Amino acid sequence: MSLIAPSLPSTPKKFSAPQSEKSWTPIRFLIWPLSAALLFRVGLMLAAYFRTGTQVMTQGDSWSYLIPGRNLLLHGSFANNGLPEIDRTPGYPIFAELSGMIVGNVLLTIGVQILLSLISIWLAASITERLFIDCRAAAITAWLLACDPLSITSSVRIMPETLFVFLLLLCLERMISFAADKKLTQLAQAGALLALATFVRPVSYYLVLPFAVVAVACSPQCKGMKWKAPFILLIAFIPFIAAWQLRNYVETGYNGFSSIVEKNLYFYQSAEIRAELDHLSLVEEQKKLGYSDNASYLVAHPEQRAWNRIKQLQFMKSEAVKVLRQHPLMYLRSHFIGVAIVAFSPGSTELLQLINAYPSAGKMPKRLVSDGIKEPLKQLVLRHFTLVTVMCLFSGFTLALYLAACTGLFTARLAPETVWILAGTAIYFLLISGGAQAVARYRLPAIPELCILASGGICILYDKTKRSRRSSSVQVVVSAG
Repeated sequence: MSLIAPSLPSTPKKFSAPQSEKSWTPIRFLIWPLSAALLFRVGLMLAAYFRTGTQVMTQGDSWSYLIPGRNLLLHGSFANNGLPEIDRTPGYPIFAELSGMIVGNVLLTIGVQILLSLISIWLAASITERLFIDCRAAAITAWLLACDPLSITSSVRIMPETLFVFLLLLCLERMISFAADKKLTQLAQAGALLALATFVRPVSYYLVLPFAVVAVACSPQCKGMKWKAPFILLIAFIPFIAAWQLRNYVETGYNGFSSIVEKNLYFYQSAEIRAELDHLSLVEEQKKLGYSDNASYLVAHPEQRAWNRIKQLQFMKSEAVKVLRQHPLMYLRSHFIGVAIVAFSPGSTELLQLINAYPSAGKMPKRLVSDGIKEPLKQLVLRHFTLVTVMCLFSGFTLALYLAACTGLFTARLAPETVWILAGTAIYFLLISGGAQAVARYRLPAIPELCILASGGICILYDKTKRSRRSSSVQVVVSAG
């Protein structure tokens, strides 16, 4: 009896340059991950509302966005406490007010953010299908983003991350389209979308520079595209940013985009170094510097009572830069510890706080320095098993995502310009978000890029496993014959 072995593919499937611009992935192909994403987000919103009301949804920095946005819409002035607002930019404040906060409807704004989160999942899945030409990879991206804990939690808080990620994905889609089609209109759209994203979160202020380098690298040699491409990108980005900086200068004398930069330098970056030198905690050092409010700041700096805000900001910047220059190694260590926190922190605290399941600060184990890690860790496991379980699950998801993304990055054979856009953007946000102010939610802009790369890695691992099993079965059949 003759047994014919099934044919086996000799080499793995190769992925190359992204497809030319095409229609978006139909939502019907993503119905299950989108349904799961909706269920998780609405479920958390309802659980949070019935457990803690809207208190946690709007805690922290939320009101620093809402007040100037409300003043802008009601009184025509982007201001806070009677002064022009220069800490916050108007992107998210306007969005939050128009989506429901103008009438005090927190759940309506959260509902709009959940909708944006679902659209972002669809966008990321469409980018994945374009790159890998594989519906499986698109579905995997959608499932990863649907289940990502940070994406779920951020959509249920009045904070700018969800809107920022939505605009960033639109920008990335235009950049990837330019890599395939070489149309300058796509670069102009990418620049304008990046400007909009920067008005939501200024963290993307410098991202236009690496994007301009990618535009040069992607451009063909003909028709002067090497200089036209970055010029179009920059000319679509810079005027919007310059207009806001001009507004700040005209109204206050401040020539930057957001004064939060100077405050972070003084109250976080340099304060952490000062705290280490003074043998204090960061919170104690910040209190010493007058971080909590302007009255506390003036108590700590009585000589500045007659100074205006701009002179104070100049002082903060100069003092902070002086400290950083005097202790560069300490600053680098602090910054990269922050990068590690952004990259790997599970982000479970925010979710548990939303449903009133996070232990109060007084009940958490302390004295790590004197007692070591073993005893406090034991107390944490015994007293707060739910917290430890959630942290482990979230950390496991994050580590698996990084491993799969690395697999996709190094084995998927994507076009170099695509790798620069995706991996470069993720690395940019991880690196720029380091320092003493680092928290897990700053990782959110890097997560869609990681999910896109991870989906390719998962497909490749699955195909390799499938081929290995086929090969083993063929060898068994041939041996039996």
